[in-house]
Amino acid sequence: MLERLERELMLVARCHVFTPRERKAAGAAGADGAGAGGAGGTEAGVDRCGPDRLDRSAYFLLSRLDAEGAMSIGQLADAFHLDVSTVNRQTGTLVRSGLLERIPDPDGGLARKLRATTLGADRFTAERDRRRAALAGILEGWAEEEVARFEEMLTRFNREVETREGRAWPREDDRADDTAGV
Repeated sequence: MLERLERELMLVARCHVFTPRERKAAGAAGADGAGAGGAGGTEAGVDRCGPDRLDRSAYFLLSRLDAEGAMSIGQLADAFHLDVSTVNRQTGTLVRSGLLERIPDPDGGLARKLRATTLGADRFTAERDRRRAALAGILEGWAEEEVARFEEMLTRFNREVETREGRAWPREDDRADDTAGV
Protein backbone atom coordinates (compact mmCIF):
# COMPACT_ATOMS: atom_id res chain seq x y z
CA MET A 1 0.00 0.00 0.00
CA LEU A 2 2.87 2.41 0.74
CA GLU A 3 4.12 2.14 -2.84
CA ARG A 4 0.77 3.29 -4.28
CA LEU A 5 0.39 5.98 -1.66
CA GLU A 6 3.91 7.23 -2.33
CA ARG A 7 3.07 7.63 -6.03
CA GLU A 8 0.08 9.75 -5.09
CA LEU A 9 1.82 11.86 -2.45
CA MET A 10 4.56 14.08 -3.85
CA LEU A 11 5.17 15.82 -0.52
CA VAL A 12 7.28 12.85 0.53
CA ALA A 13 9.88 14.07 -1.93
CA ARG A 14 11.39 16.11 0.89
CA CYS A 15 13.52 14.42 3.49
CA HIS A 16 11.97 16.37 6.36
CA VAL A 17 8.52 17.74 7.00
CA PHE A 18 8.83 21.05 8.82
CA THR A 19 6.09 23.01 10.49
CA PRO A 20 5.81 26.70 9.54
CA ARG A 21 7.39 27.60 12.91
CA GLU A 22 10.36 25.28 12.24
CA ARG A 23 10.77 26.74 8.74
CA LYS A 24 10.80 30.26 10.16
CA ALA A 25 13.34 29.26 12.81
CA ALA A 26 15.55 27.73 10.13
CA GLY A 27 15.67 31.13 8.46
CA ALA A 28 16.64 31.99 4.94
CA ALA A 29 19.19 29.15 4.83
CA GLY A 30 16.50 26.95 3.31
CA ALA A 31 16.97 24.07 5.73
CA ASP A 32 13.89 22.28 4.43
CA GLY A 33 15.89 20.83 1.56
CA ALA A 34 13.45 22.01 -1.08
CA GLY A 35 16.22 23.48 -3.23
CA ALA A 36 18.15 21.68 -5.89
CA GLY A 37 21.65 22.79 -5.06
CA GLY A 38 21.24 26.52 -5.70
CA ALA A 39 22.23 29.02 -3.04
CA GLY A 40 23.08 26.33 -0.52
CA GLY A 41 26.12 25.32 -2.56
CA THR A 42 25.33 21.61 -2.40
CA GLU A 43 26.54 18.95 -4.78
CA ALA A 44 24.41 18.66 -7.90
CA GLY A 45 21.51 16.27 -7.48
CA VAL A 46 21.98 16.05 -3.72
CA ASP A 47 19.51 17.39 -1.18
CA ARG A 48 20.73 19.63 1.64
CA CYS A 49 19.34 17.14 4.14
CA GLY A 50 22.47 15.03 3.86
CA PRO A 51 25.35 14.21 1.53
CA ASP A 52 23.71 11.02 0.28
CA ARG A 53 20.21 12.45 -0.26
CA LEU A 54 18.79 13.08 -3.72
CA ASP A 55 17.04 16.34 -4.43
CA ARG A 56 13.49 16.37 -5.77
CA SER A 57 14.31 16.59 -9.49
CA ALA A 58 16.98 13.88 -9.27
CA TYR A 59 14.60 11.60 -7.38
CA PHE A 60 11.76 12.06 -9.89
CA LEU A 61 14.02 11.60 -12.92
CA LEU A 62 15.62 8.47 -11.49
CA SER A 63 12.21 7.19 -10.44
CA ARG A 64 10.84 7.53 -13.98
CA LEU A 65 13.89 5.85 -15.49
CA ASP A 66 13.63 3.06 -12.92
CA ALA A 67 9.98 2.49 -13.87
CA GLU A 68 10.29 2.84 -17.65
CA GLY A 69 13.88 2.04 -18.54
CA ALA A 70 16.10 4.21 -20.71
CA MET A 71 14.40 7.35 -22.08
CA SER A 72 15.43 10.27 -24.25
CA ILE A 73 15.41 13.83 -22.98
CA GLY A 74 12.35 14.48 -25.15
CA GLN A 75 10.50 11.53 -23.63
CA LEU A 76 11.35 12.72 -20.12
CA ALA A 77 10.24 16.26 -20.96
CA ASP A 78 6.91 14.90 -22.22
CA ALA A 79 6.48 12.68 -19.16
CA PHE A 80 7.01 15.57 -16.74
CA HIS A 81 5.41 18.34 -18.84
CA LEU A 82 8.67 20.30 -18.80
CA ASP A 83 10.67 22.14 -21.44
CA VAL A 84 13.39 20.08 -23.09
CA SER A 85 15.93 22.70 -21.94
CA THR A 86 14.93 22.18 -18.29
CA VAL A 87 15.23 18.40 -18.52
CA ASN A 88 18.50 18.75 -20.44
CA ARG A 89 19.94 20.90 -17.65
CA GLN A 90 18.71 18.55 -14.90
CA THR A 91 19.92 15.39 -16.60
CA GLY A 92 23.24 17.00 -17.50
CA THR A 93 23.81 17.64 -13.81
CA LEU A 94 23.06 14.01 -13.02
CA VAL A 95 25.35 12.78 -15.80
CA ARG A 96 28.21 14.92 -14.43
CA SER A 97 27.47 13.55 -10.94
CA GLY A 98 27.78 9.99 -12.19
CA LEU A 99 24.13 9.12 -11.50
CA LEU A 100 23.02 8.92 -15.16
CA GLU A 101 24.73 7.90 -18.37
CA ARG A 102 23.93 8.54 -22.02
CA ILE A 103 23.58 5.44 -24.18
CA PRO A 104 22.69 4.76 -27.81
CA ASP A 105 18.98 4.04 -28.33
CA PRO A 106 18.58 0.27 -27.81
CA ASP A 107 15.87 0.33 -30.53
CA GLY A 108 18.23 1.90 -33.06
CA GLY A 109 16.75 5.42 -32.95
CA LEU A 110 18.89 8.50 -33.49
CA ALA A 111 18.27 10.14 -30.11
CA ARG A 112 20.52 9.06 -27.29
CA LYS A 113 18.83 7.72 -24.21
CA LEU A 114 19.55 8.18 -20.54
CA ARG A 115 19.69 5.44 -17.93
CA ALA A 116 20.78 5.27 -14.33
CA THR A 117 24.29 4.16 -13.60
CA THR A 118 24.86 1.56 -10.90
CA LEU A 119 25.58 4.43 -8.50
CA GLY A 120 22.41 6.23 -9.60
CA ALA A 121 20.26 3.09 -9.19
CA ASP A 122 21.74 2.42 -5.75
CA ARG A 123 21.21 6.01 -4.63
CA PHE A 124 17.64 5.97 -5.94
CA THR A 125 16.83 2.71 -4.17
CA ALA A 126 18.27 3.97 -0.88
CA GLU A 127 16.37 7.26 -1.18
CA ARG A 128 13.10 5.50 -2.05
CA ASP A 129 13.51 3.22 0.97
CA ARG A 130 14.14 6.23 3.25
CA ARG A 131 11.10 8.05 1.90
CA ARG A 132 8.86 5.01 2.29
CA ALA A 133 10.10 4.56 5.86
CA ALA A 134 9.40 8.24 6.56
CA LEU A 135 5.90 7.90 5.11
CA ALA A 136 5.29 4.77 7.21
CA GLY A 137 6.45 6.70 10.29
CA ILE A 138 4.07 9.55 9.56
CA LEU A 139 1.16 7.16 9.11
CA GLU A 140 2.17 4.92 12.02
CA GLY A 141 -0.64 6.01 14.34
CA TRP A 142 -3.30 6.02 11.64
CA ALA A 143 -5.95 3.32 11.46
CA GLU A 144 -5.87 1.18 8.33
CA GLU A 145 -9.18 2.70 7.24
CA GLU A 146 -7.74 6.22 7.60
CA VAL A 147 -4.76 5.34 5.41
CA ALA A 148 -7.07 3.80 2.82
CA ARG A 149 -9.28 6.92 2.83
CA PHE A 150 -6.23 9.18 2.55
CA GLU A 151 -4.99 7.19 -0.44
CA GLU A 152 -8.47 7.34 -1.98
CA MET A 153 -8.63 11.13 -1.62
CA LEU A 154 -5.12 11.66 -3.02
CA THR A 155 -5.95 9.45 -5.97
CA ARG A 156 -9.14 11.41 -6.57
CA PHE A 157 -7.24 14.70 -6.37
CA ASN A 158 -4.60 13.51 -8.86
CA ARG A 159 -7.28 12.23 -11.24
CA GLU A 160 -9.03 15.62 -11.17
CA VAL A 161 -5.79 17.48 -11.89
CA GLU A 162 -4.86 15.12 -14.70
CA THR A 163 -8.37 15.24 -16.18
CA ARG A 164 -8.17 19.04 -16.39
CA GLU A 165 -4.87 18.61 -18.25
CA GLY A 166 -6.38 16.02 -20.61
CA ARG A 167 -4.50 13.01 -19.24
CA ALA A 168 -5.82 9.86 -17.62
CA TRP A 169 -4.82 9.02 -14.03
CA PRO A 170 -3.62 6.55 -13.08
CA ARG A 171 -1.95 5.96 -16.40
CA GLU A 172 -2.26 2.56 -18.07
CA ASP A 173 1.31 1.67 -17.01
CA ASP A 174 0.51 2.53 -13.38
CA ARG A 175 -2.57 0.30 -13.42
CA ALA A 176 -0.51 -2.60 -14.77
CA ASP A 177 2.07 -2.07 -11.99
CA ASP A 178 -0.66 -2.13 -9.32
CA THR A 179 -2.07 -5.44 -10.52
CA ALA A 180 1.30 -7.10 -11.11
CA GLY A 181 1.92 -7.64 -7.39
CA VAL A 182 -1.58 -8.96 -6.64
